[in-house]
Amino acid sequence: MKKKAAMLREHLPGLLNYERHRITNAISEGFNAKIQVIKSAARGFRCFGNYRTAILFHCGKLNLHPL
Repeated sequence: MKKKAAMLREHLPGLLNYERHRITNAISEGFNAKIQVIKSAARGFRCFGNYRTAILFHCGKLNLHPL
């Protein structure tokens, strides 16, 4: 019981922030996961620009359908 109370006390500022604002970092964690997948597939890219373009393409939610 003491361990649980200490854990809650340690994380109290983050818990209160969530209750106040209802915001988590789940979206940024999702982007990080996508970027890691691109990074593992990007071993053949010759320059950083191509890697950056792939990240922007996959994470930018671009609408590529013609109007």
